[in-house]
Amino acid sequence: MTDTTTAIALIGALGIGAQWLAWRFQLPAIVLMLLAGILAGPATGLVSPRAQFGPVIDAAVGAAVALILFEGGLTLNFNELRTARPAVRRLAALGAPLGWLTATLAAHWVAGLSWEVAAVFGGVLVVTGPTVVTPLLRQARLDPRPASILRWEAIVNDPLGALAAVLAFEIVAALAAAGGHAVPMALAHLALGVAIAGAAGWAAGKALAAAFRRGAAPEFLKAPAMIAAVLAVYAACDSLLHESGLLAVTVMGVVMGNARLPSLGELLRFKEAVTVLLVSGVFIVLAAGLDAPMIAALDWRAALFVLAVMFVARPAAVLASLIGTNLPWRERAMIAWIGPRGIVAVAISGFFGARLAELGVPDAHMLAPLAFALSAATVVAHGFSIGPAARLLGLTSTEPPGALIVGGSPWSAALAETLLKAGAPVLVADRNWSHLRHARVLGVPTYYGEILSEQAEHSLNLSRYGWLLATTDNDDYNALVCTDFAPEFGRRNVFQVGRSDEDEGERGLPVTLGGRPLGAGGDHAAYAERFARGWRFRRTALTEDYGFEDWRRDQPEAELIAVQGRSGALAFSGPDDPITPRPGAAIIFFGPPK
Repeated sequence: MTDTTTAIALIGALGIGAQWLAWRFQLPAIVLMLLAGILAGPATGLVSPRAQFGPVIDAAVGAAVALILFEGGLTLNFNELRTARPAVRRLAALGAPLGWLTATLAAHWVAGLSWEVAAVFGGVLVVTGPTVVTPLLRQARLDPRPASILRWEAIVNDPLGALAAVLAFEIVAALAAAGGHAVPMALAHLALGVAIAGAAGWAAGKALAAAFRRGAAPEFLKAPAMIAAVLAVYAACDSLLHESGLLAVTVMGVVMGNARLPSLGELLRFKEAVTVLLVSGVFIVLAAGLDAPMIAALDWRAALFVLAVMFVARPAAVLASLIGTNLPWRERAMIAWIGPRGIVAVAISGFFGARLAELGVPDAHMLAPLAFALSAATVVAHGFSIGPAARLLGLTSTEPPGALIVGGSPWSAALAETLLKAGAPVLVADRNWSHLRHARVLGVPTYYGEILSEQAEHSLNLSRYGWLLATTDNDDYNALVCTDFAPEFGRRNVFQVGRSDEDEGERGLPVTLGGRPLGAGGDHAAYAERFARGWRFRRTALTEDYGFEDWRRDQPEAELIAVQGRSGALAFSGPDDPITPRPGAAIIFFGPPK
């Protein structure tokens, strides 16, 4: 067994290392973290949380779970829920309660858990989680509609499932604290706890949002102040009424998530980074804390429970909630099948199980190993089957990732037409209706509205596009669009015209803002002027007999814009990272008249 400092470093390294390996090799992160935790704990004894951290481990895990639940509540936007498509609303309003019920029944009748523990576990299992679903959808390249429904279901059900689990946990904890005899007293205790926690969370969320809106805290202190406030609310409520802190911070997150804070985007990104670190650490700690008897307790009933949730509970809840919708049966079948349980569900299950076991609730010690088994099985099964299932049902999107072009002008519409003819999905967006006339005439799909608005976020399916090109005549707006979309598309996949950092030197945009220069780095006026002189976008295929050097010799003035591989995938070029195409690829360029 290592010393405490080494154990802390090892937990961090294993958690983030597993996350990185999962990203690098397109593997399920939860499986790698489970293996890492078991190797570090039961297998080698390098990490033994109880022995190395003592009683402080419970407080640390509790605080981490509080922050995780707050982040879940922060993402529950009521406006998004109202504007979500009918299938998502049904999955939230009907599917979540039905999923809670069916998972509870499976946990009791199949896994043999007591009703109290089964009810808590059923609430946890409502959570599918966008951090697990989104990589699967990206890997399978599912058709836009089922992919969008699955993504939004995960986003909405993540906080709803956490809230359901917290409520069930509060009920069971209150009954256990009363010894199971004075039920009216336990219910009164529960009502008091819910009232205090709800009021405290609501008041704290309102107060913090008002303080941020008035500028009472500078921008660099908002995220740390928010985390400190969450921990303070959690500790204060828990000290007044045991186990009420989790409900308080969940309510606090929901209040702040719907407060329309201007800085909410930055706060969310910071919270997501913290949550990834916390979830990874908690997962490694819980996996390392599994002992041989707990693992051995996963008998045939546990295997049957996993199969019951995957093949009965989840499909029954989804199919029942989608009755009456206009979704084809193939899409319903795909949505009913895909429901992986992620790291958050395991972290919450392990924490609740430990707390309920301390209260003397029977079978509570089984929550953690069952959650590990279910999460690993669903992530592996759904991760490896989503692609073949999508192809079998005819729901696989065969088109390569395309380009979202922000800014309608004659030359950007011509670029979009060239990309569209090359077989890539393209969308031209502009908040000026007349600017989209050129794209509409050329038959290019358009979006009229502010691309940075909530309406665009709710109505556009951006999973079809892997690249963003900001091509308006306002360089500052182009930089704003690229900065806003960089976390979603990836910073190397956002380009803008009008970025001339080399000419401006220290007065240019910092590297943290804006996108990469497109093509040769010209601005909007330069493209418009050359387009007016007859320059056009064209596509040329390269072969062994006619390579890139031959094209450059024939087109010395032309500007390379993008390269399209044999599979149809695009790669845009910039002056800071020029591309040298190989034979078999096609180049898309901007050149003078022939």
